[in-house]
Amino acid sequence: MSGHPEGNYLGKAEILERLKESIIKFDVDNIKSLAEDALNQGVSAYDCVMNGMAKGMEVVGQKYQHGEYFLPELVMAGETFKEGMRIFAAHLTPSEVTSRGRVVIGTVQGDLHDIGKNLVASMVEASGFEVHDLGVDISAKRFLSKTRETSADVVAMSALLSTTFPHMKEVIDVLRKAKLNVKTLVGGAPLNVEAAKSLGADGYGRDAVEGANVCKQWAAAAGRR
Repeated sequence: MSGHPEGNYLGKAEILERLKESIIKFDVDNIKSLAEDALNQGVSAYDCVMNGMAKGMEVVGQKYQHGEYFLPELVMAGETFKEGMRIFAAHLTPSEVTSRGRVVIGTVQGDLHDIGKNLVASMVEASGFEVHDLGVDISAKRFLSKTRETSADVVAMSALLSTTFPHMKEVIDVLRKAKLNVKTLVGGAPLNVEAAKSLGADGYGRDAVEGANVCKQWAAAAGRR
């Protein structure tokens, strides 16, 4: 007998499976210890994020789209993912973080709602993007300066109030005027495809899962897989 408790020497596949399951089951209490154990056993942070937790977020997204999970489950999965990322972030190299591109995200000026925005940020980060979350009540000027600072590939805007549509349009117009090579993505309860087109946005996400999928499609089209 070695004296070590059984389970200390898990294979890489089993470690990644545990991380994946922790997201699917919203195991926010244990994700940190699972993450630390994975690193201690020599599994790379990139593998843990992309082949462990991100795979779990994919399953959560599928369950949401199939009506098995609802908004509360998406929120809990997102929180669990963020807890794991707190451990892994320091162990990722810059090139690993930006494998699919950079996304600047925020709730537009005049709106303080952040649940939808936070969900999109989690889903997009789980899809392999570097995410810069500006928060809520963000002006067009701040969106522009952060986009320039980060050389963002996508600017994602969220709103829960239709009264903030002019602010969304202002952000899109400011980015266009600056001739930045960036895609604009909008989402939120009062929006639909037609509204997104009228604002001049490049894309629309009905929910966090769809928003992340649009970002992935754009990255693939640009050759960033």
